[in-house]
Amino acid sequence: MPVAIEIEGLCHNYGDRKALAGIDLEIQEGEIFGLLGPNGGGKTTLFRILCTLLAPSEGQVRILGMDVLQEITRVRRRIGVVFQNPSLDPNLTVWENLYHQGHLYGLSGRALSQRVDEVLALVRIADRARDRVEILSGGLKRRVDLAKGLLHRPSVLIFDEPSTGLDPGARRAFWNDLEALRASDGITLLLTTHFMEEAERCDRVAILDEGQLVAHGTPGELKRDVGQDVIVIETEQAASLIEEIRDRFEVQPFLLDGTVRIECEDGQELLSSLYAAFRERLDAITLGRPTLEDVFVSKTGRSFQSGGA
Repeated sequence: MPVAIEIEGLCHNYGDRKALAGIDLEIQEGEIFGLLGPNGGGKTTLFRILCTLLAPSEGQVRILGMDVLQEITRVRRRIGVVFQNPSLDPNLTVWENLYHQGHLYGLSGRALSQRVDEVLALVRIADRARDRVEILSGGLKRRVDLAKGLLHRPSVLIFDEPSTGLDPGARRAFWNDLEALRASDGITLLLTTHFMEEAERCDRVAILDEGQLVAHGTPGELKRDVGQDVIVIETEQAASLIEEIRDRFEVQPFLLDGTVRIECEDGQELLSSLYAAFRERLDAITLGRPTLEDVFVSKTGRSFQSGGA
């Protein structure tokens, strides 16, 4: 498929701290693409560069073939941006917020009024058009932000942590809106997130940690690289148990946040053997399929919650 976003050798420094270190990435047109990582991993820096709000220290970024530094005005006309915190005037109505946003893109008159009505219907909040923003729930405010980002018919829509502050129900509804939007308009959606379940809904995911691109691919591909099963053991004798498991069962357990973890092919059989051999020393033992958090652990050697700065 045609490439919507091309990132080559992208680096950015804040003084002596390297926020991005040589990122190379391609995002295809019509794709829902997630940038997943812990706080401090580099997601927000990359988001700001893609939105033309920050010039990188090195490297190149092209959106729809346009250089974000050399053709900044053209790029801004083709992208929509939804920030982590609502960029709405709470004292204005939903309709007024969008109408004034339209003026910033050179829209006016009947064409602007019609477009405001269209996007409100698209994100299913037309019935709240005359309500003041201050009385809306967090989920509805997020839809108004989405409508603002769509007002000028962008080809690429970029989000920073779209589900932050939303309850699970509102998060699911918002994602249903995004998937319907992609299906109807073929728009490219790129988002930053630290929610694993949100990343699972993306077509492809790039995992960032300490400015490095540690993995990218479909969620299924990334999880298959980890292995078939993951066993987690809680015990007060983790260090000695790791050595005994390694010697007896020829697997490679490791310690993570005080628990023993094992990535293996036949987890059910191994779990039964471990329980039979060590049950007096186990506080708990669980078996699960790999998750994107397991991918992060496999690539970095630490938990997702402890990653970043």
